[in-house]
Amino acid sequence: MIKSMTGFGRSEILKNNRKIVIEVKSVNHRYLEAGIKMPKKLNSFESRIRETLKKYANRGKVDIFINYEDNNETQVNLKYNDKLAKEYMDIFAKMADEFKIENDINVSALSRYPEVISMEDAEVDEEELWAFIEEALKESLEKFVETRVLEGEHLKNDLLLKLDHMEKLVDFIEERSPEIMKEYRSKLEDKVKEILGDTTIDESRIATEVVIYADKICVDEETVRLRSHINHARKCLSEDGGIGRKMDFIAQEMNRESNTILSKANDIEISNAAIDLKTEIEKVREQIQNIE
Repeated sequence: MIKSMTGFGRSEILKNNRKIVIEVKSVNHRYLEAGIKMPKKLNSFESRIRETLKKYANRGKVDIFINYEDNNETQVNLKYNDKLAKEYMDIFAKMADEFKIENDINVSALSRYPEVISMEDAEVDEEELWAFIEEALKESLEKFVETRVLEGEHLKNDLLLKLDHMEKLVDFIEERSPEIMKEYRSKLEDKVKEILGDTTIDESRIATEVVIYADKICVDEETVRLRSHINHARKCLSEDGGIGRKMDFIAQEMNRESNTILSKANDIEISNAAIDLKTEIEKVREQIQNIE
């Protein structure tokens, strides 16, 4: 199964007064590159998020967006600093004695002095929070992979059609090549007759010229290699795992063979077929850029 490098996945989970929404999307890229946007309070989980992503994607520029809300964060603990309160009261008593004034400090007033009573956020269980994030992350990544697989199937079908078309062009070139030899021999014989008139034609000389010409324009090796590359590409499309780089290399080799055929071609029909081959190979290369 092949996968496209473009995909999208979204998950939303609400549990225990917590809500998390994660969206994952990707576009083409030579390697795996991840961009993560999330609240600062979740930054400590970045490395875990990246490691999880690697289990679902090998290539592509992947953006992960995390929106997190925790209504539990409104719960705070009140902390009473009895030692500090005692220090305040000792100072107030000393001041009352020194200046002969009434110590009118009551509990309400004392509680308002700095740090006597303070508020602390309720402690967060990091592993519990990660389990919550991981659940949503895996759900979004699974959906993300599903879209990649679906798009990958479309890419595969399109590439197979293009490979079929390329094979038909190779068939035509192989069928046309022997005809070029016959036409060249016929033209050569007509030319020699025109020059020599009724003089007997040296068949061995004609044969030698035809062989020399055939050697110059022969594309048998190129078409054989092209067939091999086409079959190899079909085989790759049935494999599991990342095949993008392998397919790109095969396309480069196919392009090399089609260039050689075009350079050797001394026939308009073969030239046109070679041009069509190059056009089709370029389309294949463009599609391969979308494969993981």
